Amino acid sequence: MKMKDNIFSQQKLAEMKFLIIFLFLLFSPVLFSKFILAENSYMVAQSKKISIGCTPTPPDALGPFYKPKAPIRNSVGKGYELRGRVMSSRDCSPIPQARIELWMAGPDGEYKDAYRATVISDESGEYRFESHIAPSYLNRPPHIHMRIAADGFKTLITQHYPESGSSSGEFDLVLIYHRK
Repeated sequence: MKMKDNIFSQQKLAEMKFLIIFLFLLFSPVLFSKFILAENSYMVAQSKKISIGCTPTPPDALGPFYKPKAPIRNSVGKGYELRGRVMSSRDCSPIPQARIELWMAGPDGEYKDAYRATVISDESGEYRFESHIAPSYLNRPPHIHMRIAADGFKTLITQHYPESGSSSGEFDLVLIYHRK
C-alpha cells in the first residue's frame, strides 16, 4: 500500500507542477504588465517625494520604433495640433530649450521617417506640434510617442493619447529635476 501511496503522491506532485507552470504561462502577460505599471507607479511616487510643486508626467513605453536624431520641425502633417508646456517638478517653472522628440504611425499605421520630428520648447517652456490624426493599429489606441530631454532634468519617455474626434490637444510635460 505504501508504494501505491508514493506513486499517487508523485503523480499529484507532477500534476501540481504542471498546473503551476500552465497558470504562470497563462497569466505571465498580466503579471508582467502589472509589474511595469507598479514600476511606473513607484517612479512617480519617488518623484513626488522630491517634487515641491508639480507632479511629474508619468512615463510610458518607448516602443520599438524610436530612432534618435529626428529632424527639427514642428509639423509632419495636417489635422491635429498638440500644444503644451515643459515644466520643472521642483517648482513648476518653465524649461526653455527642452528637446522634444516625437514619432508616430502614419495614416497607414506604418512608422516612417516622415512622421518623426524634434521640437524645441521656447523661453516660456511652450511647444507646438502639428500632425495628421494619429491612427490606431494592432489594438493600440491612437498615440504619439515623446522623448523629452533638458539639461538638469531626467529624460522622460511618455506618450500622448489624443481624445477621439479631437483636432487638438494639450499635454504639459513635467520633468524631474536632477542634480548633477
